[in-house]
Amino acid sequence: MSEQGTSEWRNYEETIEKFIQAIAKNMSLYGITPSVGRLYGVLYFSEEPMTLDDMRDALKMSKTSMSTGVRTLYDMKMVESTFKRGIRKDLYQSEEDWYKSFTTLFGNRWRQHTETNIEEAVEAIEHLKTIKETTTDETLMTKIDYDIERLQYARNYYEWLMQFIQVIESGKIFDYIPKK
Repeated sequence: MSEQGTSEWRNYEETIEKFIQAIAKNMSLYGITPSVGRLYGVLYFSEEPMTLDDMRDALKMSKTSMSTGVRTLYDMKMVESTFKRGIRKDLYQSEEDWYKSFTTLFGNRWRQHTETNIEEAVEAIEHLKTIKETTTDETLMTKIDYDIERLQYARNYYEWLMQFIQVIESGKIFDYIPKK
């Protein structure tokens, strides 16, 4: 018979809590706050889907914070809504496939920023070309040519990065680096 107040249970809970803290800390790499990272960790280790009230009780945070955190994780495809007969409240559980979560999260975050950088590079090149067409300053024209080359290099890099993102998003990355 197991007693949840024993030192073994306390040791177990401390070990799980330490790992949840590590998850929360590392989620900042993806733009996720530590509190939302802790929420994900609690959901991940929960044997049953949880309601917002369950989450609030587990994390000692407001129901509003839990709702916002769940929405963030849901949008990132890290949690999913589920149904259990006889329970009228919304239930949530963590996405168990971390590989799927990573590819979705990485793709969304990097795609957005990379597309913006490509657009900015193209816009800067066009603007510099316009300036070059209207100036008679030879030094400025030389500087513009130099900077256009650098911007084209940057654009090429970002286009390569888009291809990398597509490899991640499509799951082809697992052909090169298999899941364990």
